[in-house]
Amino acid sequence: MTGSLIVQSDKTLLLEVDHPDAEAARRAVAPFAELERAPEHIHTYRVTPLGLWNARAAGHDAEQVVDALVSHSRYPVPHALLVDVAETMARYGRLTLDRLERPSGDDAGAEGVTAASMLVLRTTDRAVLAEVLRHKRIRPLVGDRIDADTVTVHPSERGHLKQELLKVGWPAEDLAGYVDGEKHPIALAQDGWSLRPYQEQAVEGFWHGGSGVVVLPCGAGKTLVGAAAMARSGTTTLILVTNTVAARQWREELLARTSLTEDEIGEYSGARKQVRPVTIATYQVLTLKRKGIYPHLDLLDARDWGLIVYDEVHLLPAPIFRMTADLQARRRLGLTATLVREDGRESDVFSLIGPKRFDAPWKDIETQGYIAPADCVEVRVSLPDAVRMAYAVAEPDERYRSASCAAAKTAVVEQLVQTHRGQPTLVIGQYLDQLAQLSDKLGAPLITGETSVTERQELFGAFREGEIDLLVVSKVANFSIDLPEASVAIQVSGTFGSRQEEAQRLGRVLRPKGDGRTAHFYTVVSRDTVDAEFAAHRQRFLAEQGYAYRIVDADDLDQLDVTPAGG
Repeated sequence: MTGSLIVQSDKTLLLEVDHPDAEAARRAVAPFAELERAPEHIHTYRVTPLGLWNARAAGHDAEQVVDALVSHSRYPVPHALLVDVAETMARYGRLTLDRLERPSGDDAGAEGVTAASMLVLRTTDRAVLAEVLRHKRIRPLVGDRIDADTVTVHPSERGHLKQELLKVGWPAEDLAGYVDGEKHPIALAQDGWSLRPYQEQAVEGFWHGGSGVVVLPCGAGKTLVGAAAMARSGTTTLILVTNTVAARQWREELLARTSLTEDEIGEYSGARKQVRPVTIATYQVLTLKRKGIYPHLDLLDARDWGLIVYDEVHLLPAPIFRMTADLQARRRLGLTATLVREDGRESDVFSLIGPKRFDAPWKDIETQGYIAPADCVEVRVSLPDAVRMAYAVAEPDERYRSASCAAAKTAVVEQLVQTHRGQPTLVIGQYLDQLAQLSDKLGAPLITGETSVTERQELFGAFREGEIDLLVVSKVANFSIDLPEASVAIQVSGTFGSRQEEAQRLGRVLRPKGDGRTAHFYTVVSRDTVDAEFAAHRQRFLAEQGYAYRIVDADDLDQLDVTPAGG
């Protein structure tokens, strides 16, 4: 056998990167396997139950997964692993949440259930139902047995039950449907544009599944998928976003791309408290806590919402998960560039927002010309001996900041900015004092969390219009910032080893360019420090998507090929 993949009995997959079949194998395993390590020659993936269940919910069956493993494997695949894959995927759907019509004239029943129907947990395998009902965290969430295959569930426990069932390895497929919500007609504008094929597929996948997550690369038009889902729903909609700038960008996009008028769209943020048929709220205002309570939680019941959209669902704060557990009767759409969460709560996204309904590999979208090709470069900087010694004796919790903010990075940033002079460039970092120094050195405006929303919008607008071509930005630019012409990003520091942040930052430069040029993404790293270790971890998700980082020594930057031609 000559395949590029080695499939091991511990459910790890080793991919030989330089093999001619490597790209095809990577695409085949991406729907169900997670990349764990990505050094130069061998990438390590892991097959997990959650990955298999997400694949199953997205329409992949065990036969497809087995075929992907067998057809790309260099050696015979362990039979026990193939059996385990099939049996794990078969666990999804053996329990279902559904509606049971009441007999006519029967008005009795569990409290809170409508006279027309009741929420029930059903099984196609009685032993499974008997097993889960013995768990002490599950038994209080269900009511009376209706028959050997069915037990009632109080509507308020729909989300909590799904969470607990997933924890014990029996994920329930939610077929219980949703409230219709308050009708409100929304149409997509038809003025010289249309949805791209993958956007249409994403909307169909979401709508057919009922609720769930659409995963698309940054710059691939997730907002338009949200708008199309709103048009499909034709109901009042609550949109939850990361910050006020993102809220206003959503508003502008909806006004441009749909039939909605300014009077129909409300903003619910720190500055405004408008509740309208389409209301855009920030995560911050919903999770604001005063004297032990969330004063703005009433927004979730302010109208009979037919659809709730969660933008950047990978950043969903923990309190929103708890709130979402009580919103299971409402249709929910999560939008994200990556399902990776650094807090490990991917299972809660699966249970409470819904499983992955559509996922488009970044390189596939690039090949179709909808996002720009990108050249990723890690620039390694050597620290002077005195700085290296200070780093060596620093306390462990101070080392990352010390390495990230090394003064030696400044000259590298200046050189890269000069190399790309005239191209719209973002310098992105984590530490405000470092960014302030770079802003002064480069003579460029600085945007941080302390910058007013008005000033941010003015600076971003000037950048979009070409009036300025260099911005220094903090992590406020990690997400939901629309800067289509940005073509160069220089990362000087980040949130430790955050894979999601790395993906978001690359995404800032992936909008297709008018002249087809390649985007450039640089990460400047201090050699032989935790900065370099975290950088390797940060790059894992993008390696999974097919992006390879070139490693260049800072002393060799003058020899760097930065040909801007697209392709």
